[in-house]
Amino acid sequence: MGFGSYDESEQQEVDADFDDDDAVKSDENSHEGTIEFENGASSDELLDRLKEIKDEG
Repeated sequence: MGFGSYDESEQQEVDADFDDDDAVKSDENSHEGTIEFENGASSDELLDRLKEIKDEG
């Protein structure tokens, strides 16, 4: 069988019998809040750099 070939006989049917207790609860680790960081550049410097980047392209 070549690379990328598809053969239905290689596929298995999975009989999944899961309880809800075993499932991952996606909202279990949700967090609310904010994040702030300092990059050392002023807004004007960042806007100037953005303009330079756009002009290069």
